[in-house]
Amino acid sequence: MSTSLLIKNARTILTGLPGEQARIDPAQGQDLRVQGPLIHEIGTLTPRDGERVIDASDCVLMPGWVNTHHHLFQSLLKGIPAGIDAGLMAWLSAVPVAYRRHFDHEAVLRLAARLGMVELLLSGCTTVADHQYHYYPGMPFDASAAVFDEAAALGLRFVLCRGGQTITRAIDVNPPPQVRPETLDQFMAAIERDVRRWHDPSPTSMRRVVSAPTTPTWSVEVGHLRPIAEHARSLGIRLHSHLSETADYVHYCREVHGCSPVDFVGEHGWLGEDVWYAHLVHLSPAEIDTLVRTGTGMSHCPQSNGRLGSGVAPAPAMMRAGGAVSLAVDGAASNEAADMAHEAHMAWLVHRAVGGASALTTDEVVHMGTAGGARVLGLPGVGTVQVGQAADLVLVPLNEARHWGLHDPGVAPVASGAYRARTVLCHGRVVVDDGQIPGLDMAQLQADAAAAVRVMMASR
Repeated sequence: MSTSLLIKNARTILTGLPGEQARIDPAQGQDLRVQGPLIHEIGTLTPRDGERVIDASDCVLMPGWVNTHHHLFQSLLKGIPAGIDAGLMAWLSAVPVAYRRHFDHEAVLRLAARLGMVELLLSGCTTVADHQYHYYPGMPFDASAAVFDEAAALGLRFVLCRGGQTITRAIDVNPPPQVRPETLDQFMAAIERDVRRWHDPSPTSMRRVVSAPTTPTWSVEVGHLRPIAEHARSLGIRLHSHLSETADYVHYCREVHGCSPVDFVGEHGWLGEDVWYAHLVHLSPAEIDTLVRTGTGMSHCPQSNGRLGSGVAPAPAMMRAGGAVSLAVDGAASNEAADMAHEAHMAWLVHRAVGGASALTTDEVVHMGTAGGARVLGLPGVGTVQVGQAADLVLVPLNEARHWGLHDPGVAPVASGAYRARTVLCHGRVVVDDGQIPGLDMAQLQADAAAAVRVMMASR
């Protein structure tokens, strides 16, 4: 059986690369051949015997989106009234903390993870980094195995950011048992166990594990930060957490530690090319310089930051200074449209709104959300349309009224708003085919999600 696939006649090919390399010159041909898991040829190509051919004549071909920060378990916590108009701190107590008790059964966590991954996949996302912090001592099931299993079933490239906490936050009043902290030894032992079972350090790895305590300022003791960082590096894995999401992060660090959040984590070994943070909304110019100089990455989450009223991160400034900047959706409980198409559209608009029309181009958004994400996650074989790279590819159809009349179809994946991907390949495997996910019963998924929400609402 042939493992070769040919994509013919794309309207435009976006590469994910920066600057003048952002698009394939039409004179070079608009066809692409996949051989096994990799991109084999780009040009004007002739079909081979037995080769599947996909006609992309009304589509934009681009790399799969790389989502560098998510909370998949929150996919069943969208639009909760108690948190819909709250800022971060009140929202945390009213939604993720209050509802964690509902996720003490494996079936519920699996359902939420499946729903979140399906939403992402249909937007053309092929790599998902899930900041999974739903762990506690005596947990009755293996959450890490559950999310890896769900990702494998859908054919997604999956990065488990194994989170958790070693102290209880002061703001959590009467927290449920499911937010009990682990000891430092328990946390690190769990990380090591997951690395042994799942972690693959190769450039096109389908499975990675990251050490990711929830927040360095509030979720672990100060004395635990350096041991956690040293432990991760001894295992050859990366570090991830939240930082500077709101002004409260900055005020807290100034008042308690006498320094900025970036300086604080730097003092404890939490800066470097193997570290990235979600949000980084409130950064000083000096902090941006430090992040760029050390290679520390950003997961830019513009929709969640807007939804919670947190602000707008200086992602374009950091990116243009040479920093490692990526795009992410955050959890669906603070972003009711938790897919990468919406996120890319929001990123393009919000920065132009606050920084002027030249603040961010559509090609820069694609770069941020593909190659930028691969850089942050340490996956050099992923994120661009180039010969020899992983065949993580998306066909964005130009089949809706919003696309008709476009002079430059290449802007459509970002400028025209959300879409449903026609075809998605991950590591050479077709995981979305003609807008559908093979083998997935969407009606059943919808019914299961509705049933889970009814149970939660009935037990408020």
